[in-house]
Order: sequence, then structure tokens, then C-alpha cells
Amino acid sequence: MDAAGSNPSSFTVPDGIPPELVERARRAYEQPPRAYHSFAHVEEVLSWHALVARDVGWRQPRETWLAALFHDVIYVAGRKDNEERSAVLAQEEIARAVQGPMDVARVQALIRLTAQHGRLSPADVDTEAALFLDMDMAILGAEPARFDAYDAGVATEYSAVVPGFIYRFNRRRFLQALLDAPRIYLSDYFQQRLDEAARRNLRRALGGG
Repeated sequence: MDAAGSNPSSFTVPDGIPPELVERARRAYEQPPRAYHSFAHVEEVLSWHALVARDVGWRQPRETWLAALFHDVIYVAGRKDNEERSAVLAQEEIARAVQGPMDVARVQALIRLTAQHGRLSPADVDTEAALFLDMDMAILGAEPARFDAYDAGVATEYSAVVPGFIYRFNRRRFLQALLDAPRIYLSDYFQQRLDEAARRNLRRALGGG
């Protein structure tokens, strides 16, 4: 994956994480069928996790990896409790399958933070939380075709939930707020790599070329 967010590579499961846990999470991402918030999105986030491990390093590598694995495990477009329900399921699955020391509260806290995308500043979170949240938002800085697929996928997920004109209004407001923010990414790592590409994508999505 390059600085412009090219296609993700495969991910590696950390030591101590049972393969059956990953497989159960994978199956959960199939319910309901999702146009964007699928396991393919998780695979991309986990690929970024590996790059951050290589370039920066994680103090809590297993916790941040598991938070990435479970952050959208429960997702129904329009619901306000997706993150909370995902955090609860993560705790249940980790307790069931993972042995040894594990800061489950940290995993849950990171998942819950994803409900606040676009409303946080770097001062609001610690370094690893910033990197974790930025991995989830890295798609904003992807190549135009992949950004467009993401944007269309989210629209598809909401198409059966809210009228199109309401979705478009709220979506435009969200994207405009991101574009107007002093910085899109919370960490310097992602800000330096993806901010420029993300702003180009946002301007194009908003009709500004």
C-alpha cells in the first residue's frame, strides 16, 4: 500500500489470536450484506496496521489489531449503537477465544471511538488511538476509483434506510466538515501520507473538481 492508498495486501494474524476467532468475525461481517462495511474493509485496515507496525510500532499491537478486526463487526446503516454493540461482541469473543494477557477494555474503547469520526482533534486522543482511527479513515486518501467505490458503497447501504435526499444532505455535510477541518487525520503518520489525496477526493465528491 503506497502513500496514495493502493490496494491492500494480505494481513497477518498476531501470535495468540486463534484463527477461529478471525473466522467467526469474518462470518459476522456477512450479516447483513454490506456494500462497503464488509470484511474487505477490515482487511484493508489490518493491512494499514501492519504498515504502522513496520514504520512506527505499536505499544499494544494485539489490542489495536483486535479493535480493527471487530470495529464494524455489527453494522446496520442508520443505527446509532453499531459501535457499542461491536465493542460488546468483541469483549465476548475475546473472552471466549484469547488466552493470556489482553487489555480488553482498550479494545472496546478504540471501537467506541470510531463513532466520533470527524469530531475529534489530535488533542482528544492518545497516539495509538489516533493511528487506529486514521487507519479506518485511510480510504479517504485512496485512488479516485477506490474512493468513489467507497462513497457509492456507503450510499447503497443507506438506500433502504433513509430517503435519498436526506442521505445526500447529511453525507454532503459530513464530507464538507472533513474538508473544512484544519487536518483530516489525527496522526502525523497518516496526515503526511494521505491528507492531500483525501482533500482532492473530498473536493471532487462535493463537486469542486
